Amino acid sequence: MRARDPKQFRCTRRHEALAWRRGWRRVAGCDEAGRGALLGPLYAAAVILDPGHPIAGLDDSKKLTPEVRSELDLEIRARAITFEVVAVPAAEVDTLNVFQASRRAMIQALRVLAPPPDFVLTDAMRLSGWGDAADYDVPHRALIHGDARSVSIAAASILAKVARDAHLVSLDRLYPQYRLAQNKGYGTPEHLDGLARYGPCPEHRQTFQPVKSYLLPLFPFVDPGYAPS
Repeated sequence: MRARDPKQFRCTRRHEALAWRRGWRRVAGCDEAGRGALLGPLYAAAVILDPGHPIAGLDDSKKLTPEVRSELDLEIRARAITFEVVAVPAAEVDTLNVFQASRRAMIQALRVLAPPPDFVLTDAMRLSGWGDAADYDVPHRALIHGDARSVSIAAASILAKVARDAHLVSLDRLYPQYRLAQNKGYGTPEHLDGLARYGPCPEHRQTFQPVKSYLLPLFPFVDPGYAPS
């Protein structure tokens, strides 16, 4: 059976409504941004939308233009019951591995929501059953392509991506050789060219290829402001 294209899904309140009918009242969505990037933190967000104040246009953040994402980000922040955005530094992503960093970031965002959720929808991430201290015991459902199917997950994906993109724009001022304002830390040709020319910077994820290929001692980090005398 072929996997469905995310573009075939409609982003609705269907899964939230099902949870409400079963008695849950504070349904949260959570998602992450930056999982596949070579540089910068991984971001996660959790949000409980207000059923009485629906937000038009919510969808998978990757389908939206930056301008629309920014507008929806402001609307979510103004109209949601509660939301939280957290960041996991690149060094911690390397230590945990990107999957566990994503899981723990989502759980961290959920645990600080006030009021707390009583049910959670995630973008394909199972939050419990791992047998460690990070296990999250609130009932939840992991939806494949959840950010394209659930408005709550879509809202979380927008919050996480807008926050991460803003941070990468700020990092571009420190490391202009990688063109981070354009590529947001992903492995575009311009980013890879900067990596090959200058080697990794402290914000690169050292366990990711091709970053690993350029680590010390072969390519010592060169400060972008350095000019030989």
